[in-house]
Amino acid sequence: MIWISLSLFGLILYLIVHYRVSQTTTAPTWALWLVLMLPALVVGGWAAVYGEKADPPPQLLIPCTLISLFLYLYLVRSSLRPTEPKPSPEEHDTESEETIEEEAALPKPLPPPNLLTKEEESQLQTCFPWSIFYLQNVDARPQVVICRGQLRSQPNTAYQTIQKNIQTQFGNRFLVVFQAGAQDKPFFVLVPNPQAQERKANKAPLNRPGLAFGLLVCTVLTTAWAGLRFSDGEITRQILRSQPQLLVKGLPYAIALVAILGLHELGHYFTARYYRIKASLPYFVPMPWSLFPIGTLGAFVQTRSPYPNRKALFDVGIAGPLAGLVITIPILVVGLMQSTVVAIPDKIQGLPFNAMDPSSSVLFSLFSKLILGSELTLGQGIDLHPFAIAGWIGLIVTALNLMPIGQLDGGHIVHAMFGQRNGAIIGQISRLLVLLLAFVQRPLLLWAIVLLFMPTVDQPALNDVSELDNTRDLLGLIALGLLVMIILPLPHSLAHLLFAANPLP
Repeated sequence: MIWISLSLFGLILYLIVHYRVSQTTTAPTWALWLVLMLPALVVGGWAAVYGEKADPPPQLLIPCTLISLFLYLYLVRSSLRPTEPKPSPEEHDTESEETIEEEAALPKPLPPPNLLTKEEESQLQTCFPWSIFYLQNVDARPQVVICRGQLRSQPNTAYQTIQKNIQTQFGNRFLVVFQAGAQDKPFFVLVPNPQAQERKANKAPLNRPGLAFGLLVCTVLTTAWAGLRFSDGEITRQILRSQPQLLVKGLPYAIALVAILGLHELGHYFTARYYRIKASLPYFVPMPWSLFPIGTLGAFVQTRSPYPNRKALFDVGIAGPLAGLVITIPILVVGLMQSTVVAIPDKIQGLPFNAMDPSSSVLFSLFSKLILGSELTLGQGIDLHPFAIAGWIGLIVTALNLMPIGQLDGGHIVHAMFGQRNGAIIGQISRLLVLLLAFVQRPLLLWAIVLLFMPTVDQPALNDVSELDNTRDLLGLIALGLLVMIILPLPHSLAHLLFAANPLP
């Protein structure tokens, strides 16, 4: 099983390096990938020699991880793609007059035209009332138009007024972006509206109901097979082929997990549609049990429209985790009510669902104690019912999406709460903290390595200056608190109090 996980992780990591990193460096992609895979290969090699449940010692894993990071940074920094060199004054002086004359005779390429003509620049200036935004400079370029000045009103009022004026003057030719600049001086940016380009490019339709339904059916089948394996580990493919009706036993897990993932993505979908953001139906990603033991890699919703403001960015980002939790918690509670308390064995083969340690997560331990009561004591585990397995996976999916990094839901939340620049800083700190936590929570190690190479900056909203209200700020902090409660293990001192055999009255 560990080699299957390493193979899947290696493929994902190679794609990230190939499409993200190789554009900025001349270092071979295979070398960068091999350096980054070093910690994972050490874990796999140790498991091959000493067994899958034998963790490599920190004295080996920590230096190996540090060496991997330093080698990666050295390869990238020493092989940055060079820019076009400019001739030095000495080289310029030594050129012959004939060469200079030949170069002067050659036709020079014309610079690309700016987005606005001089006449249109004058029209643009009338779109900025001096009492709203005092326009001081218009920098018209071939790709964008940057308008700098002094903000003299509330950001939301300024954006709505100027966006309406520009639409009246130029129609739907431009998207108006309002961004925070240096020294707290916001500025406006006009970019070509991509909707016109999409019409010319004849892109594939965003919503494909047939594909979405087909992926949903395939995911129900793969998760039902995974659920059947959780219910009866002795089931083989040969038995299932001769008795396909056994697949019905895996449907409780399949329906529960698909409902959790589907409601999570539907939260994004309906919130995006509320703000008139183009969004696709949820697309599930089925995965055979032999490649990924839970039967699916999750689901996603694709968007093609920019977020109008930070409020919409926050609402769309947090709607998925909240909608997922609405159904995850009841499924987890019902599953725990049908689970049994067992002794934790010395060695657990595969996923620990037949003897789950409740102290592996603060939030999971609280629910476990609330449902199982005094029956659950220190040192005991839980043989999870398929419903409880789906609920536990739902908590993990929520936590992974709430990571405050880049394009993840948590990245959108901190961007909306603290701004794009501060959100990127929070993302950098968060993924380093996850890497440190991975040395305590070993299952986080592969995810921590993926987060290290995930971009921490997402696209700005059109109005990226107006701040959130206090209610949304509080809701964002609660969401980040849930993330901490899910991924952090229960401290030993609290575990002794919570799971004591004879708690104090």
